[in-house]
Amino acid sequence: MTNILVVSARFYTEISSELEAGALRELAAKGATHEIVYVPGAFEIPGVIRFALESKKYEGFVALGCVIRGETTHYDYVCGESARGLMDLTLEHNAAIGYGILTVENEEQAWVRADMTQGNKGSDAVIACLRMIELKQHFGVGAK
Repeated sequence: MTNILVVSARFYTEISSELEAGALRELAAKGATHEIVYVPGAFEIPGVIRFALESKKYEGFVALGCVIRGETTHYDYVCGESARGLMDLTLEHNAAIGYGILTVENEEQAWVRADMTQGNKGSDAVIACLRMIELKQHFGVGAK
């Protein structure tokens, strides 16, 4: 059975909870086991996944969170560095990662992407993660 680590940034708790609900529903539908860990924000997600890679307990990872543009350039750094960190993990460590970090202009946009009735991106991130695991297996890339 496939074991997935879900890393959820809690800065926008209600939005993250909705993303998690979609992710967990999809994991259950696909018969995957999972563990969830929580981090303060999206910036911390790549670090936690890197820690977890050392354990070799997980076939894949799902990154969930939300970054909403504010009045400063902080948004740009958090979005760029969290995405870069996850891509680096994919390329350097053959990590199968589903990207479910919303990067939006406002809370309304976030809810459109998180809402379970409007195409939850947490669910989409699980689908992407599981597909990447399949492709790793197809190409014979690193067992667990």
